Amino acid sequence: MRGWLAVCIGVLLVFAARPAQAYIGPGAGFAVAGSFLVIFAAVFSALIILVTWPARAVIRALRFRTVYARSRIRRAVVLGFDGMDFALTSRMIEAGKLPHFAALRDSGCFKPLRSTIPPISPVAWSSFQTGVNPGKHNIFDFLTRDPQTYAPRLSSSEIHGPARSLRLGKYAIPVGRPDIRLLRKATPFWKFLGDHGIFSSVIRVPITFPPEKFYGVQLSGMCAPDLRGSQGIFSYFTTAAPAEGDSTGGEVTRVVRQGSTVIAALAGPDDPLRAGRTPLSCPFTISLNGPDQAELLVARERYTLTVGSCSPWIPVEFRASFGRKISGICRFLLQETEPELRLYVTPVQIDPAKPVMPVSHPRIYSTYLAKNQGRYATLGLAEDSWALNNRCLDDAGFLEQCRTHDREREAMFFDALEKTGRGLCVCVFDGTDRVQHSFWRELDPAHPAHGGTYTPPAVSAIEKAYLNADRIVGETMRRCRDGRTLLMVISDHGFNTFRYGVDLNRWLEENGYLVLKEQGRGLKNLSGIDWSRTRAFAVGLAGMYLNLKGREGGGIVDPGAEACALRDEIAAKLTGLTDPRHGSQKVVKQVYNALKTYAGPYKQDAPDLLVGFHIGYRASWETAVGQVTDRVFHDNLKAWSGDHCVDQSLVPGILFCNRPVDDESPRLLDIGPTIMSMFGVDVPAHMDGKAWSVSAAAVHAKEGAP
Repeated sequence: MRGWLAVCIGVLLVFAARPAQAYIGPGAGFAVAGSFLVIFAAVFSALIILVTWPARAVIRALRFRTVYARSRIRRAVVLGFDGMDFALTSRMIEAGKLPHFAALRDSGCFKPLRSTIPPISPVAWSSFQTGVNPGKHNIFDFLTRDPQTYAPRLSSSEIHGPARSLRLGKYAIPVGRPDIRLLRKATPFWKFLGDHGIFSSVIRVPITFPPEKFYGVQLSGMCAPDLRGSQGIFSYFTTAAPAEGDSTGGEVTRVVRQGSTVIAALAGPDDPLRAGRTPLSCPFTISLNGPDQAELLVARERYTLTVGSCSPWIPVEFRASFGRKISGICRFLLQETEPELRLYVTPVQIDPAKPVMPVSHPRIYSTYLAKNQGRYATLGLAEDSWALNNRCLDDAGFLEQCRTHDREREAMFFDALEKTGRGLCVCVFDGTDRVQHSFWRELDPAHPAHGGTYTPPAVSAIEKAYLNADRIVGETMRRCRDGRTLLMVISDHGFNTFRYGVDLNRWLEENGYLVLKEQGRGLKNLSGIDWSRTRAFAVGLAGMYLNLKGREGGGIVDPGAEACALRDEIAAKLTGLTDPRHGSQKVVKQVYNALKTYAGPYKQDAPDLLVGFHIGYRASWETAVGQVTDRVFHDNLKAWSGDHCVDQSLVPGILFCNRPVDDESPRLLDIGPTIMSMFGVDVPAHMDGKAWSVSAAAVHAKEGAP
């Protein structure tokens, strides 16, 4: 693997010249470096790697021979299926539908895997990779709030342009480097492995943007941004009047047909060299060729679009000042030509062949993958559930996205597995999570999204996703039969139905803890709240914050005895919340006090209270973005019908291993320490995870029925 990586870097850097190095941030623009100097430095570095690799390999072998001698395995493989549910997996195994999972269970073990509090992907995968509780890695939800402004912001990373720029009339030339910062703290266990000479291939593990340096290769996963620095903004073009309603996650544009031609433009990032915010665009033309076909002209290239079929990844360019070109990729889906034009376009993503932001380590690794298998999705949340929710994408189109991204991931994973003969190989597949979020309604006849009678399909989309996971597991087992490979198949949490949203801010208002400004109801981003009279508020999918003096910009709650009593009071009341619309059904299973639940230097930054809902309930869509409605309970009518933002005890993940694991209550954060121990690397004292007792001798797994 080490020699292969050095050769690939050297060869690909020669052919991977790009017109600009750039960084995108919301409102930050680009920082552009001279392409010649970048390429020269990269090629020079590659030559150094090639020349010195044999000597470095010998030195590494001598330096780490003690670790190699202690190692009980030659390779560890962790195959993650985001959101795969223990109960659903168990039922499908017993029904004979998952033969490869069954074979893996029989050769080693199958156990429920305890997730984190809360059981949300960014939190859980951060604990997986660092082996610590959230109080030590600082990720508590998808969203947090800016303590000074209260505005919701992404919890995992920050993107800012250079602090200074040189003003030349209407231009602003960036001075210095942009600031792309990973907010997750603590060190991934593969960094410790690398410090002991053990190479790692880490593919699409969530909360790895921007990628960190370590001895290995990595492609960033969930929370990697699109080309505009957002978490994914789709485009929808139509000659029809856009439907009224929520357009979260996308931009709907009405276009005008001129004969058989429609001219439109994709929205891009801001011009990096213009003062102020000057957004760039990429024009394109659609020429209608009949009732089911059209020709697309974009970036001087022509493509044929067919109704109902999504295009491959298409390179697009945004022309900035001084002739700079910013590259991205997207896919076009022509949905209709008559009587109206309807065209869906994925979020414009960072081009892995010409990345304007670092999505891999080393940077050239994303280019290697693109050369090896073609362009692929780089957006962390690439499956466009918001377009599905907003009916800009139908069920078939969404499932096609999921299948495409899983195939891309599969090619990456098996390439990495082949080239990681010794060391660690980790890959996370997102399709299981996205399909369950959007199609749990197929498993729940009583879900409000049906709006009446419902006939379930013969085979649900979720079952098909699990069958695909079983196929991937079977192929992985076939490639891991050497007897010295430890194979684990895991998920970060389980799943269940999401029928009703709970507006936690409205509940706080009704109970006297939150006060709105005049005409503040319905405003997003917590902007409608009167902070001078508000003691508690909610944002994100699981957390409530106290408006503490000295921590929040307009805090009014004393952080001592008053805050302590207020936490207990709110938790007691909220635990007693019932839904009067459904026979006074209990809504909240448990409320957790962060100061008592977490340990570590960052627990003070956590939400003060974390809500563990009962099955069927979750924080409302409005709560997540800081919008206060006029009622506590909302029927969930979106396609996004399943979720895991409930109490940790209700949604365990899965743990399969090709060796018996003696621990009766394994946790997600134990996996890193266990793998380190199997490699003969001492587990750092700060880690909360503990190494399991794993059988010393591999039991060869049967591959299962085809």
